[in-house]
Amino acid sequence: MQIIKLSATDSTNAYLKDLIFQNKIEDFTVVMAHTQLKGRGQMGTNWLSEPGKNLTFSVLVNSLKSPVTDQFLLNIYVSLAIYDTLTQLHVPDLKIKWPNDIMSGHSKICGILIENILSGQLIQASVVGIGLNVNQMAFNKLPNVSSLKLLLGRSLDLEELLLNIVENLKSLLGKNGKLDRSHLVERYETALFRKDKPSTFTNPDDEMFMGFIKGVSDSGKLKILLEDNILKEFNLKEVKLLY
Repeated sequence: MQIIKLSATDSTNAYLKDLIFQNKIEDFTVVMAHTQLKGRGQMGTNWLSEPGKNLTFSVLVNSLKSPVTDQFLLNIYVSLAIYDTLTQLHVPDLKIKWPNDIMSGHSKICGILIENILSGQLIQASVVGIGLNVNQMAFNKLPNVSSLKLLLGRSLDLEELLLNIVENLKSLLGKNGKLDRSHLVERYETALFRKDKPSTFTNPDDEMFMGFIKGVSDSGKLKILLEDNILKEFNLKEVKLLY
């Protein structure tokens, strides 16, 4: 596994994508940055990280060659790889907030951004960006945010943590990259934040409604049980779970 260490970059995802188009690089190549200037999250949000305190890195996955219709499965792989790594560290009350935030209790500690490079109807390669709050102690009064140091009371070695995440991802993907859909989805759904609990959501018009998270569809939509026992599926732009 090749690790490329940068002192600073706008985005590790963008840097790794440039490498892919310029050179032939091996599967699970990692780009990590001491300082990431323009880190991005889902829906174009910014990922703010104190330089040198956290993990901001991207990893190449090009062995799957899976159909575009299966793209949410990689999201599940990555979420579970981080979940398993943090479970081994005994991080308390771990959950996965759909689609791929990692939570401890009600506090976000990790975000994931996956960008796929397509060839026809196949995913040719995937760039997996991960931002994990590790040794940062203050977050400018941002609500519902924490770090591993705040949760565990000790500092952690960033590179060792990165290697553990990538090794867990490799292990989940397996030697031949076969997708074990049912087992993965079951594990992911079991870990879902607020699953089977009465929860409040908003729609794109900022209208609030109540429901129970029941799981995810094959395409990664969130299944919510609404009033009158109606089960409805929502994509990322259609619903927001409130804390």
